[in-house]
Amino acid sequence: MIYNFKEIAAATGTPAYVFSEEIFRKRAELVKEAFGERTQICFSMKANPFLLPILPQVFSKVEVCSPGELTICERLGLDMGSVIFSGVNKAPKDVARAIDDGAGVLTVESRSHLLSINTCALEKGHRVRVLIRLTGGSQFGMDEAEVMDIIRHQHAYQGIDIVGIHYFTGTQKRKPAAIIKELDHLSAWIERVRTETGFTIREVEYGTGLAVDYFKKDAERLEQERLAAIAPSVRALAEKVKLTVEMGRFFSASCGFYLTSVADTKINCGIHYAICDGGLHQLKYDGQIQGMQLPVITHIRKNHGKRSDAEKWTLCGSLCTTADVLARDVELESLEMGDILVFHRTGAYSVMEGMSVFLSRDMPLVYLLSENGVLRRVRRRIETAAVNTPDISR
Repeated sequence: MIYNFKEIAAATGTPAYVFSEEIFRKRAELVKEAFGERTQICFSMKANPFLLPILPQVFSKVEVCSPGELTICERLGLDMGSVIFSGVNKAPKDVARAIDDGAGVLTVESRSHLLSINTCALEKGHRVRVLIRLTGGSQFGMDEAEVMDIIRHQHAYQGIDIVGIHYFTGTQKRKPAAIIKELDHLSAWIERVRTETGFTIREVEYGTGLAVDYFKKDAERLEQERLAAIAPSVRALAEKVKLTVEMGRFFSASCGFYLTSVADTKINCGIHYAICDGGLHQLKYDGQIQGMQLPVITHIRKNHGKRSDAEKWTLCGSLCTTADVLARDVELESLEMGDILVFHRTGAYSVMEGMSVFLSRDMPLVYLLSENGVLRRVRRRIETAAVNTPDISR
């Protein structure tokens, strides 16, 4: 997509995030086409809750992983029947609220989770649909033996309807073979459960963890190749169960742009430094280590006079730490104070993962860019000083 970032920057100011509805929609449609009609797709809102107002129609579900995320869905008037209420540490009050909201399904992370959900459901006179989370060898979910035992004794939980399993082992998987292996394992395990217990797993929520290439020029091609490689296995599993594929990063990374202005320039020990009004407290790429990776950056010049030769710049933020490096050795022509830099592919996690209250700097504005080019502000600038000021009145 080609955007007039100069006009966008003039409308938004800096620092700011802009998320493109068009890019988000096309990415979701790309996945849906690859996985087929039998596969439902789910957006994991932890990647970027600001995208919920422009959720494409091809999404049938939204994964919610905390009480706060549940509150966001309530405030936006989301169809709560589409919600998969997931995540660890679901307190009884959180479970009760999700049930009252009419959440479509709840995931179970542990035996105590199971008991808590069952108790709450019985108190409310409900029978709650749940997915038992199968661990991938981490702190999440339960191992196969325990899940099998729960299935065998499911009659003991009258408030619960076990409809299937939830399986997600990690993100940024670059080798399709790893995902295909997991899908084959799931298929075999479903058959094993049926054989050993007589129970039919009706639904599976599976998170692929499909990788996004933030720093490669041919990122779109690489990502689409991975998508195509796993698609046959996804479709095959969807023939056996009601399959929902959940992703966040893969859907949203490419739709985001982070805009920051150059507040100062200097040369220290022969190195050209630019100080930006943003910083690592707001901008975060997966795998970024003190600017050792080079993202795609659009340079919007304030002045359009005579150009100077391209020079290599180290782009830094506004924090009082040497770690606040956004990128090193970026070749830019005529970089000056007041210029604007647009960092691409920042639609996933970046807006949520930064150390937003560090040094009490304001949080950036957030805009949605509609398909017809209209900008809509969905978050004002937030003063974090109010959050960080000790309350001595108590």
